[in-house]
Amino acid sequence: MKKIGIVMGSASDLPVVEKAINTLKDLNIPYEAHVFSAHRTPTEARDFALGARKAGFGAIIAAAGMAAHLAGAIAANTTLPVVGIPCSSAKLDGIDALLSTVMMPSGIPVATVAIDGAVNAALLCAQILAVEDEALARKLMEKREKDAANVLAKDAEIAAKFNN
Repeated sequence: MKKIGIVMGSASDLPVVEKAINTLKDLNIPYEAHVFSAHRTPTEARDFALGARKAGFGAIIAAAGMAAHLAGAIAANTTLPVVGIPCSSAKLDGIDALLSTVMMPSGIPVATVAIDGAVNAALLCAQILAVEDEALARKLMEKREKDAANVLAKDAEIAAKFNN
């Protein structure tokens, strides 16, 4: 199975990124996590992206806040799918990161999830890998069924408590 690359622009993004890591662990998807800044370590970020396919990655998650150029910098240097996680910050609550991540020029796509949407980033990468992996596709379907059962259990609990 291909692995997922996870790059965060700063170690301060780890609390968000850990949700993606935990989701990948739950699905038994191999991954590597790194801290590379689009601005402070551009050479390392570029080298990671350039070598990602050869290193066995199937997709890359890039998480960053504020200026949030990391996902675009990674995408500019690979043809692997890149999923950006705009991270919230104290200044603009992540709107700046969202706009920086989602507004890519034609020819350099970055799939962008919600602000701090690390679980969906991991699930989107899993779905990308599942195109060629039936076992992973089954795990994803089982997860959806479990999630639906949890919602219906909460519905029954609330209905029993509040409905006449």
